[in-house]
Amino acid sequence: QVQLVESGGGLVQPGGSLRVSCAASGNAFSIDDMGWYRQAPGNQREVVATISRGGLTNYAESVKGRFTISRDNAKNTMYLQMNSLKPEDTAVYYCNAVGTDFSSRPYRRFNLWGQGTQVTVSS
Repeated sequence: QVQLVESGGGLVQPGGSLRVSCAASGNAFSIDDMGWYRQAPGNQREVVATISRGGLTNYAESVKGRFTISRDNAKNTMYLQMNSLKPEDTAVYYCNAVGTDFSSRPYRRFNLWGQGTQVTVSS
């Protein structure tokens, strides 16, 4: 069964930088699209950035020019480099992955979420 594990969240001052990671594990699988989402208290979950298997990226307007999404397909890992962080970036950040699990018959498509990692931007 495919699982996603996030890491790298924490407390950072405004203007600072942080990198979060999302690692996928399992027996036999392939990931197509991946993305980072965030949810602040009292708000709905919103998309931050997405990346295709081929590396095509999309960003929310609020993070363009400050955040960079990337992935290492060989390691089944996705990253989000966050620079020039603002207090309004404070949220729980979740990774999402869509792909195919080849360990079962028939093959199963999956759409998975990580457990979330807290990012707090505060002085």
